[in-house]
Amino acid sequence: MKAFLKEVAEDLVDRLGNTLHNAAVIFNNKRPVPYLQHHLADTIGKPFWSPSFYTIQEFFALSTDLLIADGFTQFFTLHQQYNELLKAEGAKEINPDVFYPIARIILSDFAQIDNDLVNADQLFEELEDIAVIEKDFQHLTLEQQQFLEQFWTSFSTGKQKNHQEQFIRMWRRMPKLYRGFHEALASKGLTSMAHVYRKLANGTVDKPGFIDDFAKGKLVFAGFNALSNAEAVIFKRWNEAEKALFYFDTDTYYMEDDTQEAGLFLRKNIQRLGLPNALGQSRPLIKAVQKEVKVYKTQGQTAQAKILQLELEEDYPILDAADNAGKIALILADESLLLPVLQTIPTHYDAEGKRTAVDLNVTMGYPLLATSIFGLADIWLSVQSQLAGGKKDTVNHREVEAFLSHPLIGIPQETRNTLQLEILAKQLIEVDIPLLQRSGELAQLFFTKRNTAASAIVNLQEVFKAVLTQQVEEKTLKQTEVDLFIATIKELNRLHDTLAEFAARLPLPFVLSLIQKAVQGIAVPLSGEPLEGVQVMGLLESRSLDFDHVYILGVNEGILPQVSASPSFIPDSIRRAYGLPVIENQDAISAYMFYRLLQRSRKISLVYNGQADDNTTGEPSRFLRQLEFESGYSFKYYDQSQSVATEHPVTVQIKKEGDVLKRLTLYLDQQDPSVRISATAITTYMNCPVQFFYKYIAKIEEPKELSENLEANYIGSMLHFVLEKFYEELKAQTPYITKERIVAHRKNLPRLTELAFVKVMYDDEKQVLSANGMQQVVLAIVTEYANVILDHDEKEAPFSIIGLESKDEIFFKINVAGVERQVTLHGIIDRVDQKNGVTRVVDYKTGRDELQYSSLEEIFDAETDKQNKALIQTLFYTYVYEQSRGITDMEPNLYLIRKMRNEGTLFNFSEGRGKKVKLQAEYLVDLKKDFSRLLREKLEELFNPEIPFIHTTLADNCTYCPYLSLCGK
Repeated sequence: MKAFLKEVAEDLVDRLGNTLHNAAVIFNNKRPVPYLQHHLADTIGKPFWSPSFYTIQEFFALSTDLLIADGFTQFFTLHQQYNELLKAEGAKEINPDVFYPIARIILSDFAQIDNDLVNADQLFEELEDIAVIEKDFQHLTLEQQQFLEQFWTSFSTGKQKNHQEQFIRMWRRMPKLYRGFHEALASKGLTSMAHVYRKLANGTVDKPGFIDDFAKGKLVFAGFNALSNAEAVIFKRWNEAEKALFYFDTDTYYMEDDTQEAGLFLRKNIQRLGLPNALGQSRPLIKAVQKEVKVYKTQGQTAQAKILQLELEEDYPILDAADNAGKIALILADESLLLPVLQTIPTHYDAEGKRTAVDLNVTMGYPLLATSIFGLADIWLSVQSQLAGGKKDTVNHREVEAFLSHPLIGIPQETRNTLQLEILAKQLIEVDIPLLQRSGELAQLFFTKRNTAASAIVNLQEVFKAVLTQQVEEKTLKQTEVDLFIATIKELNRLHDTLAEFAARLPLPFVLSLIQKAVQGIAVPLSGEPLEGVQVMGLLESRSLDFDHVYILGVNEGILPQVSASPSFIPDSIRRAYGLPVIENQDAISAYMFYRLLQRSRKISLVYNGQADDNTTGEPSRFLRQLEFESGYSFKYYDQSQSVATEHPVTVQIKKEGDVLKRLTLYLDQQDPSVRISATAITTYMNCPVQFFYKYIAKIEEPKELSENLEANYIGSMLHFVLEKFYEELKAQTPYITKERIVAHRKNLPRLTELAFVKVMYDDEKQVLSANGMQQVVLAIVTEYANVILDHDEKEAPFSIIGLESKDEIFFKINVAGVERQVTLHGIIDRVDQKNGVTRVVDYKTGRDELQYSSLEEIFDAETDKQNKALIQTLFYTYVYEQSRGITDMEPNLYLIRKMRNEGTLFNFSEGRGKKVKLQAEYLVDLKKDFSRLLREKLEELFNPEIPFIHTTLADNCTYCPYLSLCGK
């Protein structure tokens, strides 16, 4: 079956013969041009003079001497005109950043008004009641008047709300704004594309003879479907003057059935406008050949691309033909699938014993958004946004880290590591600009504050040029990246020139947002041959083209057709009254593009996402359902099911042999005096033996991180430091602590908390705080925690301080493999004091520990979920201190910040009938004996070479484990 453009080529040759070179061939886009050129060459079979080729916009632009204004120029012109209207009304001017989203809608509405030749004054005229409608709109049909009546009902007297009144005021400005906007553009030698359409339709063009160059040939319009009113008028005029040929790609399937929305506009073009189809009457193409349609349902959006991997392998042999133009096309109804498709398509295929590369042509354009180039621009925008206020000379560490780790910056690894380590060591949440600028020339460009719009744009250009030069020197640049760099620099140049007139009045943050909008829409075509291999395109680009094998991805309701309309200030009822585009128009356009892909194809594969989410209902397009009902094709359905399986828990066992055993035995008999068992080591082993192995045997340290929101352990460390210094200063005078001394010394808390912050965060007591918001919050928390403890101590006073951060160790005998060995137990006690003859161990805790426990045996049980680490640790400290100092009757106290005001500081257990007994006096004697026994049993288990390090069976113990990823839990 001949391709549409092949038929056009043959007909043009027959009609125009030797005058073909005098013709102008006009398409909706540039995509069909090489195909028609190919078919013309194939039809003529010898060298020939080619006709001229244009897109519709390029051809119409020949009718004017004015330049087409770009989007930013149109915005600034509109903004200027709008503010002049506000000034004339005595109203306050609107800022550009506030006006920008409104302007985009207004410009879109103005373009539609021009494209469809609507009288702007009439459209925007204030309609106050039905009488006005009847008087001034007699030319409208009854149905159109009803639409207007329905709209204005909501604005009747007494029902107007503030936003409605604002809308009406803006509506009243529109006629003047419309005229002022176009006059302002014209005064600069500019116009809009839609206004060119209007003037051409009205016959008021600057160059009415622009089509005379093609007088000896024809104006050939190929593949058009939906026409604006302006296009309809122009085409009809040229048709009546016998200057034009129209090639419509039609099928009786939808042309002879008025209920088929796919033929809505073509029926209008041919029947109502009288534009003749040069190819003659419609033919039955869709139903001419029985076809098989494969329908794939996938689970997930990007999963649609995975279908291609197997399917395309079957099709690749047809690419070996000498002429494979128009063989395979991947049509992306959802253009966001481009990157998943490119990542999935096989790059080679095996045929006849050889491996052949796949030719791929992508004309949708590779988006800058998907590249590291945009990532670098995004970091720069974030940095400049932080500096834009002028009061800040630092950059947040997140942007610094993103910059340093970016693949395009080219900073030497040594320089990068040095800077990262300095930031980490000093816990620099905000990094000074001079520190960053030491990293090299690119960093100096990147982290220089820009105060004006012009300098900001120039700076980003300089950054890109520096990166481009560096990549060229290193020979690491790919062609696509070169194209993207050049396109981005050009776009920034254009924006710079556009802003020249307005930059002085624009706030820098708004200019930065314009820069982001300017670059994020950039895309460049990938290298490829449009007449060979696999063609990847969007639905719009497929117009006029035919392929043997068609894959359409994104065949979901809501995507094909789209259910959302472009935002507009012209309500639906008004749009219908004036014949402006409505949502049904988009449906008809989508339907035509879908059905015409079926007309000459031999193989059809439709893919849709069956998984419902925020963006899709998971339902196939209604076009698919219609095709099932009407076409008579055979359908095969495939459901791409993803296997789902839960990962089985990994049981980790680390045998105590080899180097593991050697490192473990270093704890015994003082083989290495620096290797000792602490209270934390014991509770770590009880929590999980494998965690103990990673931390104390393998000695895998947790990576130090820059903490923007301080973790609880930092708060705890600061509190310990504050209290140590508080009582250390009091003890320096006398260890006897009274309430009065505590009260008097509390004035030093602010100084001590600041000292604690810099000591814990920066390990430098001389560091100066910047007193930012986060630091103030932390200082307040630490101060409040310290006050809770000091409030309690005031009630407990008087007491005597015996030791602060007291360090003690003892040798503890255990049995290992039948041999008596000894292990060094080491403890650092927050505070040891004495009150009423009782020596107390005081341990400060800021976490969620408990004072209550059931039994010591249960706490030491590896399978229990009732561990009490705080009790184990304080008993450990008590035992080590008593044994090292030769004393008895020490009392463990836990200063638990969250509970000490209500529950005190003594551990307690239940002694039947709900009675709670505090852990002191006679209860401690037996408990300490039990603790010594259970501790020995636990240590003998730890050092038993026959018992491997086994992972805990309690899932809760893994929740905050830093080694979670290592053991696969």
